[in-house]
Amino acid sequence: MYYAQQLAFPGAEGFGRFASGGRGGIVYHVTNLNDTGTGTFRDAVSQSGRTVVFDVSGVIRIKEKIAAAPGITIAGQTAPGTGIIVYGSSVSFASNTIVRYMRFRGSINMPRGACTVVADDLNDIIFDHVSIEWGRWDNLHVKNSTNITFQYCLIAEGIDPQRFGALLENPVDITVHHCLWTGNQSRNPKAKAKIEFFNNVVYNWGKSAFVGGHSATNHYQDLVGNYFIAGPSSSNDFLSMFTATDHVYQKDNFADLNKDGKVNGKLITDEDFVKQTANIVKEPSAISRSNVKISTADDAWKVVMKEAGSSVKRDAVDKRIISYFKSLGKKGQIFKTESDAGGQPEVKLKNSKLKDTDADGIPDRWEIKNNLNINNTADASITTQSGYTNLENYVNSLVK
Repeated sequence: MYYAQQLAFPGAEGFGRFASGGRGGIVYHVTNLNDTGTGTFRDAVSQSGRTVVFDVSGVIRIKEKIAAAPGITIAGQTAPGTGIIVYGSSVSFASNTIVRYMRFRGSINMPRGACTVVADDLNDIIFDHVSIEWGRWDNLHVKNSTNITFQYCLIAEGIDPQRFGALLENPVDITVHHCLWTGNQSRNPKAKAKIEFFNNVVYNWGKSAFVGGHSATNHYQDLVGNYFIAGPSSSNDFLSMFTATDHVYQKDNFADLNKDGKVNGKLITDEDFVKQTANIVKEPSAISRSNVKISTADDAWKVVMKEAGSSVKRDAVDKRIISYFKSLGKKGQIFKTESDAGGQPEVKLKNSKLKDTDADGIPDRWEIKNNLNINNTADASITTQSGYTNLENYVNSLVK
């Protein structure tokens, strides 16, 4: 069934890989950094059938939660400079959505129970190279959803009162691969889920790293090729809060607890999970239906260091967080507020210099090179032999 379907973009993997987003719909240009009004990010994601491109870069400071409509593509890679930061409150997403190369940061000024990114009660969504930080309850919340992917994401620095990474409440078929979880007190993630967790790095957790479902409901966790690397804030509890209802398949995972500035961890065994009262299973629950290319843990941590988050051009906050990880055990901190972490720096607004005569989201020079008409908006939505529209071919060409 899956082989005939169109991927969200080349390189999309996991259960969310078939999201189509705003394919074939209209293009919406974000032209300013205001919270509300025409040309804003809030307005851009308010209606279905859109591909959102960015004519500006910088910090979008939002005072209230943004609730995105279903069926949209957010192409953060189109922003000039260091890209886009949505800062100050939560963003919730809906079904059939593609989100790439964005930064979402919450704030201590959010309500006490707020999470930075919410993906509840939906299906078919993929987050690719997205930074998610400074959530108050958790950075990320996913509940009762299905067919979800988080790939090459940075999930970091949850703040008070909980300082947690992510709560996954009964999502089914969720893929998390090549993500960096760092600077969170716990829940990296809390996996009350049917989840495949491949080639991730959890760095400098506080009380605990990966947390089991720990409930009466059956949960299924496939963990392969992950690296748990302790930092200055870390306990030795890289696993926590499993019960017999957590059905774990695990292979080729490593834990490095010595904080010596080198990656020289020990292989995690089934017994490590059994000590947490998890139920070890011999066959994976999800891998047979997945297309994630799994590498060794030793190869994966290097890829994560290079790619995690909105990494086309990292901004100052993500550079700081990655610098902790690069110390491999010697640097890192768990903060109570974003101000303690240095706050959200001012970023000078930068406008795109690319001419787009027909405002179809494709710059003139790319249209000319690819034999399109710079005066014809309609050609952006034409589906090509690749299965993607001309607009998708352009935005996909901006990143590997």
